[in-house]
Amino acid sequence: MQLTRIVRRSYAVPLVLAPALLVAACGSGGTTDTASGPDTADSLTIAVAKDSGPLNIFAGQTDQMTELVYDKLLSPSPYVADPQPWLATDVRQVDATTWDVDLREDVTWHDGEAFTADDVVFSFHYMHAAPTGRYTHHVNDTPSISTVETTGENSVRFVCDYACPELGPVTLADLPIIPEHVWSKVDPSKAKEMTDLPVGTGPFKLVDYSPTSGYRFEANADYFAGTPTVEELVMPVIADNAAAFTALSSGQIDAADRALTPELVDRFTASNDIGVVTVAPLSYPELKLNFTRDTFAQADFRAALNLAVDRDELLEVVGLGQGRPGTQGYVHPDAPFADPDASTPYDAARASAMLDELGWADRDGDGRRENPAGEPTVFDLIVNGGNAPQVRAAELLAEDFAEVGVAVAVKPLDSGSLSDASSNKTYDMMVTTNSPHAVADSTQFIMSHRSGNLWKHPDLVYPEFDALYDAWKVTETNDARIAAMQDMQKLFNRQPTAIALYYPDEFWAFRADTFGGWIETPGYGIVHKWSFLPADVVETANAEAPQD
Repeated sequence: MQLTRIVRRSYAVPLVLAPALLVAACGSGGTTDTASGPDTADSLTIAVAKDSGPLNIFAGQTDQMTELVYDKLLSPSPYVADPQPWLATDVRQVDATTWDVDLREDVTWHDGEAFTADDVVFSFHYMHAAPTGRYTHHVNDTPSISTVETTGENSVRFVCDYACPELGPVTLADLPIIPEHVWSKVDPSKAKEMTDLPVGTGPFKLVDYSPTSGYRFEANADYFAGTPTVEELVMPVIADNAAAFTALSSGQIDAADRALTPELVDRFTASNDIGVVTVAPLSYPELKLNFTRDTFAQADFRAALNLAVDRDELLEVVGLGQGRPGTQGYVHPDAPFADPDASTPYDAARASAMLDELGWADRDGDGRRENPAGEPTVFDLIVNGGNAPQVRAAELLAEDFAEVGVAVAVKPLDSGSLSDASSNKTYDMMVTTNSPHAVADSTQFIMSHRSGNLWKHPDLVYPEFDALYDAWKVTETNDARIAAMQDMQKLFNRQPTAIALYYPDEFWAFRADTFGGWIETPGYGIVHKWSFLPADVVETANAEAPQD
């Protein structure tokens, strides 16, 4: 397989990205158990944590599953510093608002139809019209794509409403391409209702799905990048972690789509039958502060809480020391746009002084501060009661805040109630998990401020961010845009609405006697398409995280 690298024609400063995959360099990388296995397999059984339906990408499905079926113009993702052409052969920035893309000519859809430039144009227009959620901002706002049109039989031009130097390395590396001959029959307003099995160009075809039995994929023998190394993937739904890892230990499954729980790492690493790969995931537990409530709308109050969090203790107690404390703040330190100098220190004394300055004082001597009006105040901290590590994190946070006189009551909820509280913002504080898309995709960082996740409320102003956003919006090169975004990161870390707790390492286990082709790609663990493609294909795609 031959793919050309991205060509960046500069009109000012060249678009320069690091020449190698750097995002996992700060993590552990590598393997804790060098147990090896066959490079190919007739069939693998992999437990998945939830029923995601028939993999309709407009219904909020997991990237790892859908990318078995679909491909993107660049690979492997926006979470690497140098994504490479995939369905494209050449991607180049023409000027501040324009990108040209040349496409492969040897690609077919799973149903035998030829992949064309019209499919690419259709995909972006359809995502513009559909209520996609996961992908909407990539075409409607950040960036805002005004025109997508064919410029030849196998070429497409993208034009943005304002400068979009990240359209290539972020947007084109994130959006799956869908077949026009299938989706043109579906009204975009009803995209989420599609229940047919998906048709893609990817290395696997979803040939069977059932809410009870799960998923069965067959290798795409005509895959343009090379024949997959596994002929069949069987994916039953095993939601319970204990059940999934028991099935792995006994040989009933070959892998699971999730990391080991920390207490199982030593046991599985010691097994002769199990291989364990250590990865640095682009996700972490976070504390969200409801900035729509008056107290948390105050930047200095949020800053005081941020200073009160002992992230080293959280890592040691909850993460069992497996990872890094969350001292670089909201943007994951392994993200391509992360500020390497970002810092969110632990300083309880400074937190107390700031609360004093805000008029929060312990007037009755009970160890708890009253609000500036002299009223006793206890904040609720909600958490998924079924997630023991997050409940423990919430308890430690309550202790940290008690140290500076802020009373917090931990309230475990079931997952449905937690989701409702999150959506409706009916909470004071909430412990949850951040995703790679949220903390390692530079355009999502912007959108999170504009969508209501990290900010945006009709009654609240944020002039400091607005000024930085205006400066970001006029940058015309990727380097300048990243520098502007790092200024935003510094501002956010000073007065966050979401506080990083710790950046965990993850340990993924597999049956070493059945298959040994597992690799880490940033943000996806080891269960993804790149584990099932030939090594030279993976290398060309720049998909494997470097080993320490």
